[in-house]
Amino acid sequence: MELQYVAGRNPVLEVLKANREVEKIFVLKGDLQGSINKIIGIAKERNIVIQEVDKKKLDSLAKGLAHQGVVALISSYEYATVDDIFNKAKDKDESPFIVILDGIEDPHNLGAIIRTAECAGVHGIIIPKRRSAQVNETVYKASAGAVEHVLVAKVNNINNAIDDLKDKGMWLYGADMDGDLHFNTSLKGAVALVIGNEGKGISRLTKEKCDVLVRIAMVGKISSLNASNAAAILMYEVVRQNYG
Repeated sequence: MELQYVAGRNPVLEVLKANREVEKIFVLKGDLQGSINKIIGIAKERNIVIQEVDKKKLDSLAKGLAHQGVVALISSYEYATVDDIFNKAKDKDESPFIVILDGIEDPHNLGAIIRTAECAGVHGIIIPKRRSAQVNETVYKASAGAVEHVLVAKVNNINNAIDDLKDKGMWLYGADMDGDLHFNTSLKGAVALVIGNEGKGISRLTKEKCDVLVRIAMVGKISSLNASNAAAILMYEVVRQNYG
């Protein structure tokens, strides 16, 4: 079984709430205030080993991430399948809402997108196995632990996955500067948003497979948004149109 470290109070709390298998929790000596006490209480209830260590040890385990006095050693993240995502939507009696990430390479962006996706009620995220950030310690931290509550499916080929989604009745909306304004576009029903690479955007073939291209109105001097910010705007446009 592969293991990984998760740093920070919120990420560790979400790991514990999700009943993830936790091998050990490291806490800073003497720092037993606030949510650290809650973490320790849950860990004791579950008979998880708790070890007090100095700041130098925590810094080493956290690999530069802000640990806030706690790091957990956990089993590695378990990816879902695309069918799992559809089953989640079915169980909630909702139209499927999926986000497809076409080559997001920065784990901070991946974590931020996952965090927003969880808040926006996205049923799952699809990422490629290659040329993409994967769920790691940085993603846990950037998502504030939301990764424990969002299904992430890893596929061999994004374009094949898109074909399968279309066969299941999904409509694909790609984020692209040459598209229609997002607030003039219907984003109701079974929606899959496609967000491209931070620098290159959506790949040519993937763009061609999208049913509709949408763009975010830009009135300032900067011509583009960070990928996670663009994803957040489009996700909440879906929320507004379907639940507003």
